[in-house]
Amino acid sequence: MSGINKVILVGHLGKDPEVRHLDGGVSVASFPLATSETFNKEGRKIEQTEWHNIVMWRGLADVAAKYLQKGKLVYIEGKLRTRSFEDKGGVKKYTTEIVAENFTILGRKSDFDTNDAQRQPAKAEVAADAGYNRLTDADDLPF
Repeated sequence: MSGINKVILVGHLGKDPEVRHLDGGVSVASFPLATSETFNKEGRKIEQTEWHNIVMWRGLADVAAKYLQKGKLVYIEGKLRTRSFEDKGGVKKYTTEIVAENFTILGRKSDFDTNDAQRQPAKAEVAADAGYNRLTDADDLPF
């Protein structure tokens, strides 16, 4: 039996996605995502925040660059990947990232209202599959 590598996160973007275009026109977007949980310790509420490095490839990266911004609440599904690289001093380093397979922008309709004529979707579900890209217009949602 093969293993399962699945990550599900709901959190806020720590900064706008940084998009790079590699050889062959392949897009890659990366950004930090903060997830927080609150627990009770000796009668006091404690909030613990974890930071995750998110990476999105190809069409998913392009959609992220267009619709995601610092502070947005997003649901992400993906896989854990650990890679190694050498720093400027030649020391081998390791980093663990979440390679996103799809994401959904979450929030209230008012989170997407803009003052200008440009309209934003109220909810977006995007998958890494090249043939799948569904955006739901704000007027089609019940809230």
